[in-house]
Amino acid sequence: MSAASLPVRHPDVSSSSFMTRRAWTLVLLNVLIPGSAQVLAGSRRLGRWGLASTLVSWAVVLVTVALALFWSTPLLEVATNVVALTVVQVFLVYYAVLWVVLTLDTLRLVRIIRTAPTARGFIAGVMALLLVATVGPVAWGAYLTSVQHGLLNSLFTSQAAAADPVNGRYNILLLGGDAGADRTGLRPDSISVASIDAETGATTIVGIPRNLYNAPFSEGSPLWGEFPDGYSCGDDCLISYLYTYGEEHPELYPDAESKGSNPGIEAMRDAVQGVTGLTLQYYVLIDMQGFVDLIDALGGISVDNTEGRLPINGGVDAAGNPINVDGWIEPGEQVLDGYHALWYARARHGSDDYHRMARQREVQQALLSQFQPATVLSKFQSVASAGVQTVDTDIPQAALGAFGQLALKAKEQQISDLEIVPPTYSNVYPDYDVIRADVATATAPAVPAG
Repeated sequence: MSAASLPVRHPDVSSSSFMTRRAWTLVLLNVLIPGSAQVLAGSRRLGRWGLASTLVSWAVVLVTVALALFWSTPLLEVATNVVALTVVQVFLVYYAVLWVVLTLDTLRLVRIIRTAPTARGFIAGVMALLLVATVGPVAWGAYLTSVQHGLLNSLFTSQAAAADPVNGRYNILLLGGDAGADRTGLRPDSISVASIDAETGATTIVGIPRNLYNAPFSEGSPLWGEFPDGYSCGDDCLISYLYTYGEEHPELYPDAESKGSNPGIEAMRDAVQGVTGLTLQYYVLIDMQGFVDLIDALGGISVDNTEGRLPINGGVDAAGNPINVDGWIEPGEQVLDGYHALWYARARHGSDDYHRMARQREVQQALLSQFQPATVLSKFQSVASAGVQTVDTDIPQAALGAFGQLALKAKEQQISDLEIVPPTYSNVYPDYDVIRADVATATAPAVPAG
């Protein structure tokens, strides 16, 4: 029987039972093999175009699944490349529109008016639901691709080239900027360096107290001329104050803005390089006030408060006891929303800076370890929006693919930690030769057993 004489193309419209069976057949074909309904019963040109597009999409899905299971590098490159994301978005929009066209054309081909009266509403309703179920995820994927595209352009510069590792490591300055309503300007109260092995992803976090004195500078730093013996001028020269100093003296770093940074960041970078002896290729500044939205977007974090009751806001009386507090973070395992997580990281009354540093590091590690890809994906728009408002960095788009691979490797390993805090190290009279030697040991490549 030739295709031209098939009953499905030239049906007996007088038989409502046959037309009903034919309608369900075309509906099923449109869902399973988009384009096949048109090849059998409608415009063969449209059908062949739809079938070709369907085969291409199936091939793309199979390749994507195979890459996700066995070799994720290309997928990470696509996810961090704005050109590739544009191609993906155009393809998804094209296929979503094509599927809508094919579905509407299939609705025309089924000739609902010729089907059994009891089936007409059911067929139309099922087609509407199937349209949402099939086209919806494709359109949602195109939307998420658009959000990712905007995130990359908003957060990461597209102009700079990726920096090479130094001594086999990437060293990233991590600053927690506390710019709350009770603060004047931004003050980096959390200072650390993430040192990442460029091959294995093994990561060491070096924590630096905000009240570290006499931070040294290398001879090539613009601050060397001002402070050849280190940042030493009394209580006003803690390392955290260098951010403000840099902002007040922008002439020291005239090229900072054009490189995606600012004078305050560069002053902090020079100081931390002097303290640790590490070359810092990049920085990441997290607004501690802004990360409230990020944690809320992800549904909160779990922490283990081992310090006792921590006050929210307020001050202390003459005896050092908290007063005028707005609430408490209780001891033990706690699930914290953004507001309470912020105060868990900020609270200092009844504690000290070094316990506070440990809590800040706990919050940072909770953010990295507790959120699975499915959680991030389901709330991707709000997470991306919060990330743009919360994070500032000079990491270029060209480095994101490699960093994505390192992040996957790092997630499988234990993060090591070196805290440059008393009593091991003096923050008032620090021995920077000892500190730099210990940092070098902590960030040295692991020697394989045997």
